[in-house]
Amino acid sequence: MPRYFKLDGEKYSTDGLSSEGIELVSMLKFTQKKIRTLTNQHALLMKAKNAYISDIKAEVVESRSGLDVGALFTDDAEW
Repeated sequence: MPRYFKLDGEKYSTDGLSSEGIELVSMLKFTQKKIRTLTNQHALLMKAKNAYISDIKAEVVESRSGLDVGALFTDDAEW
């Protein structure tokens, strides 16, 4: 049963490839999968970094002004 892979938008069959060629296709697929995984991890880490920065900024404002910024945006704050 033939297996397929894509290069530059073209679909190719592994039929006719040497064992070295099939190994190269396997390494290409592994590399592409690893890049997707790392890209997703990068996005997750950037989101965490931005949240930490936001929390630090709120902490700085609170320490300078004495105002609890977090309390301004909670539902349980009493008016």
